[in-house]
Amino acid sequence: MELILVLVVVFVIPLGFAIWSYNRFVTQVASIDASWAGIDVELQRRHDLVDNLVRTVEGYATHERTTLEQVTRARSEAVRAVDPSVPVRDQARAEDALTDGISRLFALSEEMPDLKADRAFRQLQSQLVETEDRISASRRLYNLEVAAYERRRRAIPSNLIAWTFGFEPRELFEIQDAGAKHAAQVAW
Repeated sequence: MELILVLVVVFVIPLGFAIWSYNRFVTQVASIDASWAGIDVELQRRHDLVDNLVRTVEGYATHERTTLEQVTRARSEAVRAVDPSVPVRDQARAEDALTDGISRLFALSEEMPDLKADRAFRQLQSQLVETEDRISASRRLYNLEVAAYERRRRAIPSNLIAWTFGFEPRELFEIQDAGAKHAAQVAW
């Protein structure tokens, strides 16, 4: 009887913990991937809205070709950064540049009353603000999921399971540009 008890303590309990911990890591990775997919959907929506916004502004601001080209270039970089092989940090930098371009477009609209009054422009601007809010919410969820995963991945004894089965570190999706931390404001 004592031998069975020793075997249970030495083998079965650690094996049970290892299986439980492994499955928990698998669940967390799936949750992180799902929350990243939410960000990805909103970023794609943002990229499409920016493209439409640039086309709307072009009709009013042909003399502002430089600003429009910068925004178009930033959008292209942000779209390219969506590739899964691009590190999260680089994708965040590309989105920062796009946010800066969007801010310049909105500032440009302040100087052009006809553009500011254009219904399509106001509608796009409103949709973009809504999308920025959704990106912020999705980013918060993703970052919470990653933070919980990273705490487990580094904590003893689950770090042994993470190391054994190759659960890699995950990066937070952080916006570093101070101007990009706030969603664009709709100016009516």
